[in-house]
Amino acid sequence: VVFPPYYFGQIFEAQHEPGTLAYSARLQLDLLQETTDQMSRNGCKKVIVVNGHGGNNNLLPFFAQAQLATPRDYVVYILTSPTYGPARPPLQSKVDSHAGESETSHTLISRPDLVHLDRATQESGADQNRLDLPRNLYTGIWWYAKFPDHYAGDGSLATQELGDFDMKAWTANIAAAIRAVKSDDVSPRLQREFFEKAGQPLKTKQ
Repeated sequence: VVFPPYYFGQIFEAQHEPGTLAYSARLQLDLLQETTDQMSRNGCKKVIVVNGHGGNNNLLPFFAQAQLATPRDYVVYILTSPTYGPARPPLQSKVDSHAGESETSHTLISRPDLVHLDRATQESGADQNRLDLPRNLYTGIWWYAKFPDHYAGDGSLATQELGDFDMKAWTANIAAAIRAVKSDDVSPRLQREFFEKAGQPLKTKQ
């Protein structure tokens, strides 16, 4: 079963941009939880969430971890971006993120009618690098410090070759994940075992 595209993601870092709808963290988690709960009620006992937005990179693993808080009769899996490998066409840009070379190449494949390469150089997508913190020290303002206009890279360098390669890699990645999840009997079994033990922790062997 392929569920309709789910677009209620984490986007607090874009609240300064016109048109941004940034739902509260509580609502995001509740809505996603109730969605997967209802999918389970309708017979989906293994749910794969395919993440296509960097803003969800921390939210979705937390959501998956939070599934252990309460007994459930289904398993949530989170699928992130694929590793493209050495055969990928080389990038021409050093900075490549939001609306940059890769993402614009992807859109050349999925919705070429929305791509206007001639406009891509009208503003800068350079990393402003306004924070000077250790690499392993995280703060939520990091993205705004780097790319306050949400343009990260140079979309004018996009090519159909790169977009086609990446989209095929994504497709293969999703197909492999579906095969792995369909054959996964261990996660459901271990989750049932975990919930049984979690319900009576004092009986857990030490």
